Amino acid sequence: MISPKLFYNLLLGHSINFYTGVPDSLLKNLCAYISDCAPKEHNVIAANEGGAVALAAGHYLSTGRIPVVYMQNSGLGNTVNPLMSLTDKQVYHIPVLLVIGWRGEPGVKDEPQHRKQGLVTTDLLTAMGIKYEILTDDEANLDVQINRAVEYMRTTGEAFAFVVRKGTFDSYTLHRTDSPELSLTRERAIQMVADSVGDKDVVVSTTGMISRELFEYRVARGKGHEQDFLTVGSMGHASQIALGIATAQPTRRVFCFDGDGATIMHTGNMAIVGQLAPKNYYHIVFNNGAHDSVGGQPTVGLSIDIPAIAKACGYKTCCSVDNESDLVRALKDLPQCQTPYMLEVKVKRGARADLGRPTTTPVENKNALMSFLSEK
Repeated sequence: MISPKLFYNLLLGHSINFYTGVPDSLLKNLCAYISDCAPKEHNVIAANEGGAVALAAGHYLSTGRIPVVYMQNSGLGNTVNPLMSLTDKQVYHIPVLLVIGWRGEPGVKDEPQHRKQGLVTTDLLTAMGIKYEILTDDEANLDVQINRAVEYMRTTGEAFAFVVRKGTFDSYTLHRTDSPELSLTRERAIQMVADSVGDKDVVVSTTGMISRELFEYRVARGKGHEQDFLTVGSMGHASQIALGIATAQPTRRVFCFDGDGATIMHTGNMAIVGQLAPKNYYHIVFNNGAHDSVGGQPTVGLSIDIPAIAKACGYKTCCSVDNESDLVRALKDLPQCQTPYMLEVKVKRGARADLGRPTTTPVENKNALMSFLSEK
């Protein structure tokens, strides 16, 4: 395995010291080391991967130094536009080092949402004309490989990608944390909101721990999953899936269980909700200020006013709670509130170590939901 410290220092030896991106579980040890060692302004956790490429381009324009953009391969889709229309040699010709976690690598067991992306990751890079190598897991070969990548970027002025397999980086524990003291766990908050959802209502839950915790709570209560859509992929898009259901099924209440990282990733979605202003739309954002599913790297979630953003976008009722008593009151008042409705629930970071994953397939989940929605 590769020491995150060695990787970081080898790049530093080439004057590469600016990082930005969206964290990935396969890169969590590297991202943790960067968070501890790089100045805050040299490690920017972006709203989404496309924004990270643009930020990296700005860094290169102002310094002439090659930047690093890290991401999970599922985020490659967000980078296609800026990689093709900004950094590409036929446009502004800007070198960027991409470090991409290879979820769903063929032959490696992974979750269903990663399989297709894993199959096409290297083909997509080739189609975009981006030279890539699989990052070595042998420290003895790392220096040569990094030298080759840097030489290529400096000679051609083009992007280069390291594709990172599971288990490539050695373990590293993040030391720098700015987590506030909050009393309410996300799992408990999800349970409380789920208990307020009626038998005819629909829940669209976002990527990661939120869908997993909702699924397990339904099991614990002896309930089915037919009224839940578990958005196991497509980070940042749960709110628009919920909006599509809400506008097509105006007699049902539709709840979006969202996370701060997902909400921030595509914040503009809130403007579309506000514009359409469905009377049956309830947006619940569980905000712990972290990308909890991929290593706990921080978001800006607890530094911004999400309800105020929603209000400015046209949501009619917007409020925030950070403890169980206030959440109880908010849920009691919810039926009388004007909609679209935004409730931010500030929660602790972390999850149970034994938290499982959905045991139904995405297609089974889809079919059950569609059957449920077809009932009058």
